[in-house]
Amino acid sequence: MNVSSSDVRQMLRECYSAPEASALAWIVCCEMLGQSPTDFYLGKDMILSANGERELQSILARLRNFEPIQYVQGFARFLGRPFKVCPGVLVPRPETEELVERMLEEVRPDARILDIGTGSGCIAVSLSVGLPAAQVTAWDVSEEALSVARANNAALHASVGFGRVDVLAYSPVGPERFDVIVSNPPYVTESEKAGMERNVLDWEPFSALFVPDTDPLRFYRRIAELGRTLLVPGGKIYFEINRAFGPATRAMLLGQGYAEAHILKDISGNDRFVIAEK
Repeated sequence: MNVSSSDVRQMLRECYSAPEASALAWIVCCEMLGQSPTDFYLGKDMILSANGERELQSILARLRNFEPIQYVQGFARFLGRPFKVCPGVLVPRPETEELVERMLEEVRPDARILDIGTGSGCIAVSLSVGLPAAQVTAWDVSEEALSVARANNAALHASVGFGRVDVLAYSPVGPERFDVIVSNPPYVTESEKAGMERNVLDWEPFSALFVPDTDPLRFYRRIAELGRTLLVPGGKIYFEINRAFGPATRAMLLGQGYAEAHILKDISGNDRFVIAEK
């Protein structure tokens, strides 16, 4: 079978805008099927074997069903590293990269760090790789997510310790304390679903995305409560937040006795992070 990049783009135009179809076609042809970028841009045909043809048809069927390209590939890049992803974990976002980059600049190299709601492990593993002297612990309620995070930890030669913990039900036990807590918990309100794309709504895990409209800060509030025990004096919380709730998150933290609670914007100019000190 002979197929060109323009053929792939056209097959994807049934479901995607022209820019999206072009971006996806580049990934399919060059990253997944091995076409050279030069041949892609020149529109040259790929000569596919029977297996290659079946692989292409499978890829296109999944994309036309709005499955995220990262799930189709089996990985997502985060700070330049490949992280295994599948429908049991969220696809890492660029905003979270911004959060980790800030932490790598600010956090003490030998800090004790707790990542709550680790998902694919992109935050915890990246911190462990970037701060090799740090002691990084990661929690998640999902055993499927923890399995993915452990695989990423091994593949990227990090040294994260993992625990299955339901943070909403957890009560601190023992003397363990942390210098830093970081979390990118569920923060999309259910009323925001109407404006979301199918590749998110149909595929990414509901429990990792959504919170009730009536209690959008439920995870932040609970983590802040736990931080009053789990953080050492002067310890910090780093939150990724819903851009609509920056002032509310800051007010909640100040109300719980935290100091120096700052709202920071992401590269798009949206309120996206809150950093507070115990």
